[in-house]
Amino acid sequence: MCQVAAVRMDAGFPEEQLLAGLERRGTPYVARLRNNRALDRLAGLYLRRPPGRPPAEPRLWLHELEYQAGPWSRPRRVVLVVKERPDDLLLDHFWLLTSFSAAAVPAEDLLAHYRQRGTAEGHFGELMDVLAPALSSAPRTKSRYRDNPLPALPTGIDAAARNEAILLLHLLAYELMHAGRRAMELATQTGWSLRRFRERVLRVGGRVLLHARRVTLVIAQTAAGLWSALWPRFERFTWAGP
Repeated sequence: MCQVAAVRMDAGFPEEQLLAGLERRGTPYVARLRNNRALDRLAGLYLRRPPGRPPAEPRLWLHELEYQAGPWSRPRRVVLVVKERPDDLLLDHFWLLTSFSAAAVPAEDLLAHYRQRGTAEGHFGELMDVLAPALSSAPRTKSRYRDNPLPALPTGIDAAARNEAILLLHLLAYELMHAGRRAMELATQTGWSLRRFRERVLRVGGRVLLHARRVTLVIAQTAAGLWSALWPRFERFTWAGP
């Protein structure tokens, strides 16, 4: 799906085995760190407000440091993010761990990159909610219908490879639906969730008329106006070649 990747992780993942493995592969990463006593002592010098009355707007400070947890094989770059919110008595803070160098990705860009994790998780949650790929680690494929279970995999087919194929197909479907949803937003100047796009635009009644040289799809009147707004934009899409 991609040639160059970076990994974003929450605070449950940064362990030596994973970090060292990513570094050996040359895969950059950024992760949040859980606060502990050592990190709290390291942050203590920076959790002080500057002199003067604080402004009404929230403020943010970023500090470049190095830190080596007990199980780690070496020190690594960390960024202390200190936040000030109006009416809060104490400054809030959290830590980011990364293999990016400060020259390659400054602290401000690193924080922005990490915050995109929430956006990515939102898209993935939308995919799982609307498309619901039936992934399974068992030899028998999962089914959403209890009374109609799917057959077991033929001998020699790996469940993990099957899951990968299913997920990739659903990702392609999600990309197409997202492109249609964005085209509909531009056409109507209103926001569209993926579920609303599926229910109002894609799931539409219709009938097929066959002629000698033409096949005509007649759709329900309730969706005709939406498709009239969508289709001119959809026809202007250019599909990337191999």
